[in-house]
Amino acid sequence: MSDALPSSIGTVVIGGGVVGACVAGFLADEGQDVLVVDEGRGAGSSANAGSLHVQMQSRFMRLYPENVPNMELQLPLYPKAVAFWRELASSLNADFDLKMTGGLMVAESQDQLDFLGLKAARERQLGLDVEILDRAQLDAIAPYFGPSIVGAELCANEGKLNPLLCNAAIRSWILARGVVLAEGVSVAGIARSGTGFAVATTRGTVTAGRVVLAAGSGTRALAAGLDLTIPAVAEPLHMNITEATAPLIGHLVQHADRMITLKQFGTGQIVIGGGWPARQDVPGGHAEVELASLIANASLAQHIVPSIGNLRIIRTWAGLNTSVDGMGVLGAVPAIPGLFVAIPGDAGYTLGPLSARLVADVMLGRKPGEDISPFRPERFE
Repeated sequence: MSDALPSSIGTVVIGGGVVGACVAGFLADEGQDVLVVDEGRGAGSSANAGSLHVQMQSRFMRLYPENVPNMELQLPLYPKAVAFWRELASSLNADFDLKMTGGLMVAESQDQLDFLGLKAARERQLGLDVEILDRAQLDAIAPYFGPSIVGAELCANEGKLNPLLCNAAIRSWILARGVVLAEGVSVAGIARSGTGFAVATTRGTVTAGRVVLAAGSGTRALAAGLDLTIPAVAEPLHMNITEATAPLIGHLVQHADRMITLKQFGTGQIVIGGGWPARQDVPGGHAEVELASLIANASLAQHIVPSIGNLRIIRTWAGLNTSVDGMGVLGAVPAIPGLFVAIPGDAGYTLGPLSARLVADVMLGRKPGEDISPFRPERFE
């Protein structure tokens, strides 16, 4: 980390989460000079619970039914994004504690199982490897569920990783490539300056030829200052982690109708997340833990997997998920040459490195490996 910001640099990336850091790393790998500015607020990447999602999450489908068509449009990227995580780990020669053991979305009633059946049929049409399991089939691969569970949807492409290991490895990578990392630095605004930009920060103004908005929900205000509409919304979420225990939960676990995710790290600790709200008293401020969510989250986890009831919760934390319209915002802004947006969409940590690769390819003048035209930033104008 450098204390002094350069007065001028080729590219400024605003946001030092997994997306912004990877954009910077991919550019630096090609000899580009890059500054990453990150205010240090626990948002998505630093607060992530380690899920690698592929199947459509019922929580998002319930909260934002109008966004389901967009979720389906981006769905084919999810298994590719998970595969890209494995490529990144290999290229960095890093241990992400990445396990591709599949994901289970469980049901507690026939109605919920029927909903999963309809969802799975649509997901298969879109190329996912999913199947519906009854209780006997579920017991054969995951005998740890409580008696209320009647079946589940199994998605073979899903997995889990340890975000603390991932974030540390990515940070080391970009620093080794010469990326200037300015942490604890806020951006007050962006203005056009000649053919480039003037980025006003709490440590002075930096001029740059290109700017990447990778600040999650914070992108909204930054874009508005350039008369660009990016309707990114912060969703404060609460998470818990238990003490270590013997291997128990092999899969990424979700619920068809309730807010929960469960996964066990290689360290033996079990992370309990899945959408219980945290508190954000001031828009744009830090997310804070919520006692009611802690209790409800832990109670539901014990209800689904009774054997974790004796484990102690050793840490709770909160972070900010970013939601837009059910899919990401990726690529160049034609009306503002040199400006790029990198918001991966729902389950943004899963999509993060692949989204960064696609945006970096555009910036490097290459044709990205995927069609990102549906995710173009100007679609909201």
